[in-house]
Amino acid sequence: MSMERARAHLAAFGVAERIQEFDVSSATVDLAAQALGVEGARIAKTLSFKLDSGCILVVAAGDARIDNHKFKEQFHKKATMPSPDEVLEQIGHPVGGVCPFGINDGVDVYLDESLKRFVTVFPAAGTANSAIELTIDELYRFSGAKCWIDVCKLPVPAE
Repeated sequence: MSMERARAHLAAFGVAERIQEFDVSSATVDLAAQALGVEGARIAKTLSFKLDSGCILVVAAGDARIDNHKFKEQFHKKATMPSPDEVLEQIGHPVGGVCPFGINDGVDVYLDESLKRFVTVFPAAGTANSAIELTIDELYRFSGAKCWIDVCKLPVPAE
């Protein structure tokens, strides 16, 4: 059901045929990077958070981590993730396949600045064994993102 919702959403933009399905799990950044043969940073992970108004999604680069201070400044609330059951109920996709396509009405999507380092990225497509390669502009348009935000921190490069 979740894959069908994401596929229908992406079909409206004429890109559903670009969805890739794997025989292995792509539920985590490392697994998705391995399945796709790309660096983990290019995996566009979709994170769910609870706000007073309901759940929101933040799509960030695979190597980025939520910066609690920045998150609180942006949303005026501590970063709290919903339970897997809440994610499925409120977002419409299961944990591991959460993506910004074919989600429930009323869920706001935000894209983190950490993604802008790449020409293309790979968000999931509704299941724990799928992905689609999109340009940053396509991701913004197809996700219906409200805006770009800066709520993540990147790893410090090793010297």
